[in-house]
Amino acid sequence: MIQRFIELGTGYSDIYELLELAKTNAHRIHRVIRFDTSIAQRRVVSFGVVLDPIADSKFMPIYFCREGIPHPEEISNKRCELVDECLKALDLELHILEVKPSTDFHEQDLYYQYLIGVLRMNRFIPPLS
Repeated sequence: MIQRFIELGTGYSDIYELLELAKTNAHRIHRVIRFDTSIAQRRVVSFGVVLDPIADSKFMPIYFCREGIPHPEEISNKRCELVDECLKALDLELHILEVKPSTDFHEQDLYYQYLIGVLRMNRFIPPLS
């Protein structure tokens, strides 16, 4: 099983795109995950939508909006509210993980490898097969 992050961005339009991907692929959603972290003493979140592979494919995409959203416990914000509304409409649970920030890694690929390891360790995604 190949798992790969597909980063969308951090703005409002990116959250709308992520939620539209979730709605149109609701039958394929494996998990919806919020990644909590701190950057420069500021708590921020990322959202990821993990989709199951299509048919005989061994590819599991993880659509991702990275670290551009204030933590909802610190600052109430529309992006987190939109995610909550979408999850409620789709009757899905939000899974929350505390992770290191991407700024701790010299390369973006290393950060994504770290996140895949965390997801596998917590059994949020299956191991390589």
